[in-house]
Amino acid sequence: MKKAIFLITFTGLALGLQAKTGLPAVFGDNMVLQQHSDVSVWGWGNPSETVKIVSGWQLNDTVTVKVSGEGVWRTKIRTVGAGGPYTLQVFVSETDKIELHNVMLGEVWLCSGQSNMGWTAAENLVNKEAEIAAANHPDIRIFHVPARTATSPQVDCDAGWTGCTPVTMQHTSAVGYFFARRLKEYLNVPVGVIVAAWGGTPYETWIKKELIDNHPLLKAYAPVNENKWRPNLPGTCYNQMIHPIVPYSISGAIWYQGETNVGNPFYAMGLQTMINGWRADFGKEFPFYFVQIAPFTYNSAFNEPALLREQQELVTKFVARTGMVVVSDLVHDVKDIHPIDKQNVGLRLANLALAETYAQPVKAYLSPVFKSMSVEKGKAIITFDNAQAGLMIKGEKITGLKIAGADEKFVPADGIVRGDQLVVSSPEVKQLVYVTFCFDDATVGNLFSKAGLPVAPFRSNPVKSLFGK
Repeated sequence: MKKAIFLITFTGLALGLQAKTGLPAVFGDNMVLQQHSDVSVWGWGNPSETVKIVSGWQLNDTVTVKVSGEGVWRTKIRTVGAGGPYTLQVFVSETDKIELHNVMLGEVWLCSGQSNMGWTAAENLVNKEAEIAAANHPDIRIFHVPARTATSPQVDCDAGWTGCTPVTMQHTSAVGYFFARRLKEYLNVPVGVIVAAWGGTPYETWIKKELIDNHPLLKAYAPVNENKWRPNLPGTCYNQMIHPIVPYSISGAIWYQGETNVGNPFYAMGLQTMINGWRADFGKEFPFYFVQIAPFTYNSAFNEPALLREQQELVTKFVARTGMVVVSDLVHDVKDIHPIDKQNVGLRLANLALAETYAQPVKAYLSPVFKSMSVEKGKAIITFDNAQAGLMIKGEKITGLKIAGADEKFVPADGIVRGDQLVVSSPEVKQLVYVTFCFDDATVGNLFSKAGLPVAPFRSNPVKSLFGK
């Protein structure tokens, strides 16, 4: 059976490549295609010729598409449930056939951000040698985009899909690997991760430049000078590391970034703009899960790291299908901005995805976050979301608690757990108005949910607007 012919003008593919025939790098041997989906496939060919696509999972169905006058084509093919390996045949002309081998159908996730997402096992990791040696997972496939920039949107990148081995695992995102491993083991399906991350990059470089330029607040805080050893100009990483894979079909994205944007009061608005832009590009409101930045000795003057963490939490309140994991307890050294326990970072992100994307019965996958405060007889009663089973203290006394009156002169405070509530007080403050918990650069708290997830840092008068007010 032949499906309908598509005629699509995909101008972006034609930039500088009118004479090229074939497929972009994201389509290759060992790739994973999103299961149970209409997945986008695109490439280049001779104008007016017909491209034919035959998949190994539906050999009787041939999808055809006309090449545009600009020499580009794009269509969709239907995938079935997880499995493989399959072969995908693309006839770009009557005599030119591309055959892709060892293709799997499963779950595909984009892994992006700065150095904590890009951090590899080869650099450092808890239980490093054992983790590397055990990383034989043929059904985990990795597409690692090289760290490069471009001043205009590119249509291809220098990368390829590889199976997960001890060699390939130690040179790609550790968080991405542990995320994929958890999904594969729980769902029992192949998992593909597209890794596009670069240390020291602000969010602005991962977003279309015009989205920054057209937004006065975001433009006012955007970097203006190119750094010689890392990119920071708006759009430059997006152009070379995201645009070439658009609109490859993905299940969702995970993101670990924010350290470089400490001090930006509109980070939540910026991340919202980036997420919406990516979703428009990929043609899907995919889930977007991210990591709150960990405690680190920033030596800030105005509590900027705490404010950035608050901005990150704000994203979950304003942007649909987003979620945040807290990793404040996974820090081995607050003077190292790269915590080496990437296993639990990946695990927490995966549990969030399993619960909210795949509707699996994963228990207690969200950290408690501040909900409200009331004052009774000089004591603050704090309530939380995600603390239904109650709270617990690891140690004799809660660390990181401070309170103040209307004068905002904060002093250390004592706290006791009462079920799922926190009761806070200090004899030094008679008229209690404000409470903070680990709301600074580097304090590592010891207040947890009964399930063992750390309470997110908070202040009792949080920002409630994307405009930083």
